[in-house]
Amino acid sequence: MKAHDAMYIGGEWRPAASTETVPVIDPATEQVVARVPAGTAEDVDAAVRAARAALPGWAATPPAERAARLAALRDALAARAEEIAATVTTELGAPPQLAAAVHTGLPIAVAGSYAELAATHAFEEKVGNSTVYSEPVGVVAAITPWNYPLHQIVAKVAPALAAGCAIVLKPAEDTPLTAQLFAEVVHEAGVPAGVFNLVTGLGTVAGQALAEHPGVDLVSFTGSTAVGRKIGALAGGAVKRVALELGGKSANVILPSADLGKAVAVGIANVMSNSGQTCSAWTRMLVHADRYEEAVGLAAAAVAKYVPGERVGPLVSAGQRDRVRGYIEKGLAEGARLVAGGPDAPRDTGYYVSPTVFADVTPDMTIAQEEIFGPVVSLIRYEDEADALAIANGTVYGLAGAVWGEPEEAVAFARRMETGQVDINGGRFNPLAPFGGWKQSGVGRELGAHGLAEYLQTKSLQF
Repeated sequence: MKAHDAMYIGGEWRPAASTETVPVIDPATEQVVARVPAGTAEDVDAAVRAARAALPGWAATPPAERAARLAALRDALAARAEEIAATVTTELGAPPQLAAAVHTGLPIAVAGSYAELAATHAFEEKVGNSTVYSEPVGVVAAITPWNYPLHQIVAKVAPALAAGCAIVLKPAEDTPLTAQLFAEVVHEAGVPAGVFNLVTGLGTVAGQALAEHPGVDLVSFTGSTAVGRKIGALAGGAVKRVALELGGKSANVILPSADLGKAVAVGIANVMSNSGQTCSAWTRMLVHADRYEEAVGLAAAAVAKYVPGERVGPLVSAGQRDRVRGYIEKGLAEGARLVAGGPDAPRDTGYYVSPTVFADVTPDMTIAQEEIFGPVVSLIRYEDEADALAIANGTVYGLAGAVWGEPEEAVAFARRMETGQVDINGGRFNPLAPFGGWKQSGVGRELGAHGLAEYLQTKSLQF
């Protein structure tokens, strides 16, 4: 693992405009493991200028050649898989098995999917007496979060490259080492200079400068709904396109016909994965009144297997740990029944939070309405299907969810949920399916052909 003391701009590592740095902390040990440059508006301007200069050549590159560069990127990521996983474990705290299987394996698969799409997508089609072209939107500002540091980068950069766009990436300040490693891989893959650029630093400085820059045509942001609103307002004022993947408060609806044991066990696993730091995690478990106490017992047994420091890693930072503990205390104060876990620190060192399960949660409680972003599950009782649907749809979010039950019944329920993606009886994640939210969970989609479309604009010629 190597930390660069420079920005990757115009195909080379260049000194930053400022000597200020951002510390990178291992959340398991609370020790500073590296420092990276704190980017300024000057760094951002240099990166955007490099991207604009490289854009015409990359946009004119045949899709087959863009596909070849993406295939090379995929292969370069695969060749450095062990290094990527170790880096994610160090700066995010993900357990090694999760870092290898999900944090590394998933973005490699996504990069490969866009290599195939770039080679097969219809960038030109006939519509009556017109020819319609799909052309790159231009220079993309990609602002990514820390919870899936490589996947979130690849989910933006790969389709942007496939579309023919040039990119400036501003990664989360908590996980910049993975982004720097990705820049090395982009260089190894032979992506032309200036097509991809990296500026590290704080969101309030480098991120804001990038979102506001007049040379940016599209802002693609993943993060909190609060920050998403600000970026949307900035972009709207400049009539600039946005793609926003924001927060979630997903419902895991267990219908009476479901296999209760499996539904509860998988639901707990879904939230505990990545220490609950997943925007699509099913943090609200909805169970029929007749089987509610049975589900509570099953949840308590299931969560006991997730031991901090073993199957569950720390949260990314001290601030995130304190935020999640505050929500746990809020749940207790509002009258929820603590079944497992609680606000006390499970380990002397590291930003760990005990995997926590609440029962007797009502839909209006804070822990049932707000995104906690930690290993906390709320069990909510419902009386009938109409009640379950009202609870499931009863938040400002609509990113993901799950339904368990007889297949036709589960699908019928899922079709009425106000959310962008629903897993039926534990359906597997599909990197080709569109991912994104309804309501305040975002605007636009990532992954697959729908994700590629975010980075394209259309032009029609009439004959």
